[in-house]
Amino acid sequence: MSAPFLTVAAAALVDRDGRILVQKRPEGRPMAGLWEFPGGKCEPGETPESALIRELKEELGIETEQSCLAPACFASDSLGDRHLLLLVYVCRKWRGIVRAIEAPEVKWVYPQQLHALDMPPADKPLIGLLEALV
Repeated sequence: MSAPFLTVAAAALVDRDGRILVQKRPEGRPMAGLWEFPGGKCEPGETPESALIRELKEELGIETEQSCLAPACFASDSLGDRHLLLLVYVCRKWRGIVRAIEAPEVKWVYPQQLHALDMPPADKPLIGLLEALV
């Protein structure tokens, strides 16, 4: 029997300078202290886009529209008893000022700087793809 899927939608928020936002995973959560793209789990009945819009508001205090989310890449990885399907969207337009609401820290980095960050295993293979897209 296969492991149940955990679908996660994440954003590569890109600012006017071509930098991408990453956030640090909070203590007490799996992979605490690692840098990741903002986003989160899709709830039952929720599309990846609506989940990402909700998560960006909850985690960063910003608002965006589905039309501003461009599907970019995905990752598939085993998480023990579940299987992760990570869907990454590029977003260049949002309203509000990014704030670290749930994460202890956020920072803007150029795509090539992502290689030096300690990130979850599923995120690492996506860096090269994002470099080419951004």
